[in-house]
Amino acid sequence: MARYGLFGRITAHPGQGGELLTILQEAAALVGLAPGSEIWIVNTSPDDPDSVWVYEVWRSQEDHAASLNDERIREVIGRARPLIASMGDRVELEPIAGKGLPPAGS
Repeated sequence: MARYGLFGRITAHPGQGGELLTILQEAAALVGLAPGSEIWIVNTSPDDPDSVWVYEVWRSQEDHAASLNDERIREVIGRARPLIASMGDRVELEPIAGKGLPPAGS
């Protein structure tokens, strides 16, 4: 079973990047508790205050999909959705190795 990774940009409506960032920081805490979640990092861009980048690594694509059924995570997504202008620059990845990444199968 291969690891599953995502890296993507979420752009808020103008002036709402800070509010979106706050909600995604809350999401990071919840997703960190989800089975199979290995890394979930919220990033900002100094040049674009309304864009938030999220990098996530999961034990498997199935673990990622299952996390979206967690009611707490769905509630946070529901609060973030009205702030989102677009979801762009999304890339699916297969994380292999590196600092911070747990050994495969752990």
